[in-house]
Amino acid sequence: MRKVPVIDPSRCNDCQSCIELCPGVFRKNKETGAIEIIELPDYPEDEVEEAMSMCPEDCISWEEK
Repeated sequence: MRKVPVIDPSRCNDCQSCIELCPGVFRKNKETGAIEIIELPDYPEDEVEEAMSMCPEDCISWEEK
């Protein structure tokens, strides 16, 4: 099991603060315009936690996979 960040797209307001804080984990899909998670073997917990804390809609969370 590993922790993976997930975004609730129904709550995301596209502020892109997660991309600014953690561009190695979050990106904007050029085709859909949605913010998405980059597939990585491991995620930098401190950086993701900072992005979570700065998210105005509180739409980023951890999921065990």
